Amino acid sequence: MARIGADIGGTFTDVVLETPTERFSTKVLTTYDAPERALLEGVATLLRQAGLAPADVGLVVHGTTLATNALIERRGAKTALLTTEGFRDVLEMGTESRFDQYDIAMDKPQPLVPRTLRLPVAERIAADGSELLALDEDGVRRAAAFFAEQGVQSVAVCFLHSYVNPAHEQRAGELLRELLPQATVSLSCEVSPEMREYERFSTTAANAYVQPVVASYLGRLDEQLQALGFACPLFLMLSSGGLTTVQTAARFPVRLVESGPAGGALFAAGVAAERGIGRMLALDVGGTTAKICYIDDSQPLSSQVFEVARVHRFRKGSGLPLRIPVVEMVEIGAGGGSIARIDGAGRLAVGPRSAASEPGPACYGRGGSEATVTDADLALGRIAADAFAGGKMRLDTAACEAALLALPGLGQAPAATRALGISEIVDEAMASAARVHAVELGLTLESRTLVAFGGCAPLHAARVAEKLGLDEVVIPRSAGVGSAVGFLRAPIAYEIARSLRQQLDTLDVDSVNALLHAMAEEAHAIVRHGDAASPRTERRTAFARYRGQGYEIAIEVPAHLLRAEDAAVLARNFENAYRAHYGGLAVELPIEILTWRVSVATLMPAVPPGGDIAPIGAAQPSGHRDVLDPGEGRVRSHALYRRPDLRPGHTLQGPALIVEDETTTVVSPAFDAHIDGHGYIVMTRRAAAKA
Repeated sequence: MARIGADIGGTFTDVVLETPTERFSTKVLTTYDAPERALLEGVATLLRQAGLAPADVGLVVHGTTLATNALIERRGAKTALLTTEGFRDVLEMGTESRFDQYDIAMDKPQPLVPRTLRLPVAERIAADGSELLALDEDGVRRAAAFFAEQGVQSVAVCFLHSYVNPAHEQRAGELLRELLPQATVSLSCEVSPEMREYERFSTTAANAYVQPVVASYLGRLDEQLQALGFACPLFLMLSSGGLTTVQTAARFPVRLVESGPAGGALFAAGVAAERGIGRMLALDVGGTTAKICYIDDSQPLSSQVFEVARVHRFRKGSGLPLRIPVVEMVEIGAGGGSIARIDGAGRLAVGPRSAASEPGPACYGRGGSEATVTDADLALGRIAADAFAGGKMRLDTAACEAALLALPGLGQAPAATRALGISEIVDEAMASAARVHAVELGLTLESRTLVAFGGCAPLHAARVAEKLGLDEVVIPRSAGVGSAVGFLRAPIAYEIARSLRQQLDTLDVDSVNALLHAMAEEAHAIVRHGDAASPRTERRTAFARYRGQGYEIAIEVPAHLLRAEDAAVLARNFENAYRAHYGGLAVELPIEILTWRVSVATLMPAVPPGGDIAPIGAAQPSGHRDVLDPGEGRVRSHALYRRPDLRPGHTLQGPALIVEDETTTVVSPAFDAHIDGHGYIVMTRRAAAKA
């Protein structure tokens, strides 16, 4: 049966429909007032193109920025916090870390829950799980009465050490659900049962804050799909790269915050497997942001902590920490809608503010008056005014030029020169982010293949590769809607983490085995609910450190029941990972594990690498267009090709433009290109350009 993937982004909503033999795709401007409207519009368009009815669709997979936007724009529910007496201000205090040590007026992110709605209750669980003070149930009832008076829509319950013994939280949750039937309740022992109070409290508060919004949206979408005749399941993309059911997503919406970028990472990982690319740099550039992800051996890197709603958008530590499994990537404000401006020092700068879809770039003709990256691409000649989005949207060249000329402080510079400056700044921003992220991860850029997707990435990929010294660039099929395609490559999956502190020289294997068994049972049950028929894989990891250190690294845990002798295996795994990460070992220090994680996923079929085929000759261009090339600083005539006209084995020389409905690929003068057996554009840098 047909399958549909839909990704709601900050500017466009991308929808893909796949049948066993064909793929259809479209991009629709995101409708902020009702995100499902653009999604359903795109679905209806593709069903007409494919000649199918809703009953012919066997699966719908969806990723959304709704949770992320609610956190960033503070448009979530009125949320309260019930916590242990004495810990009312954990959300306000955070940690002692300062993301800018020399700024005495440094802004910190404001808590999602104001102090007036953060109430303490008498109770206390010790670090070993024993009860020091019984739960004051009357105190919980008084708090519930106050929350009801204040019109609270959602409550986060965060007690000290509940990750070890959740009894008090669970009882408080029962009382709150009984006394506040109109409100949702999030328990930290369910949302994030891990050590470190601030991160656990922050994650649970974020889950409570977005839960009514996301649950309402998912309910509306599910109902509308059913009303239209869709009888298939609806799955949601998780930040970790797996799929889950509507019910689980509505219960833990905080796990959806990076769902779109995670789909893009899976898309790139699939390309790596298909072409046998061992070392990849994935570049996903949409209308609002650029995402950069390193993929080795066809697997994107993962992390257990993510920041959202940063006060200083790209400063680590300035946001709200979320302790959830996520695909490891860096995100910068460098999308097609990123707005050009003159900064306080009188310099041209781009982003992070975006024109989004409302009003959009000036050239969209929807009321935008500020110059953006898309306006620069139009002025440089990379995109044609009458062929944007497959000709469905005609761009306004006069509005584009007016916006570029309106930038102050640039003298008499013509629009094209200003556009060149915008393009170079945004390309250097992406290249710099890739370099910094590689250093943070302890990786190198040498011998990597750049894979570019998203509506804006193919326009800039060749220039970014030149700046990074990369010799190969791959533009997959359906690159403009890559994240939506990636959704259809994702397994049904779920990850569960629990904190249980264990020192390896005194490892309590019985306690660890009991914990891992309970976690595996829970994860298998969630995955089984989404797909009971497919075989499943299970992976176990632990987060370990030398005692006294502040951060942990992930290590593999054997899949069998642990035995006493496995402590040596875990120690060896830790030392290998530590040496690879830090370049050496700390001698004579005990090793301890703080957190254990179990990942369960449906088994995906292996992809045999390949794709290179013998050339069949040079492709014939359909025309030429003058484009201002940033590498040479002058206008060059670029050959024009329609991507649907190119066949596997075709070759072509840069400079060239390869046009398709969702994007345009720029083949710079430094590159030549060919079409591989998968239909992918593969650009290879010429030897003279390398020199």
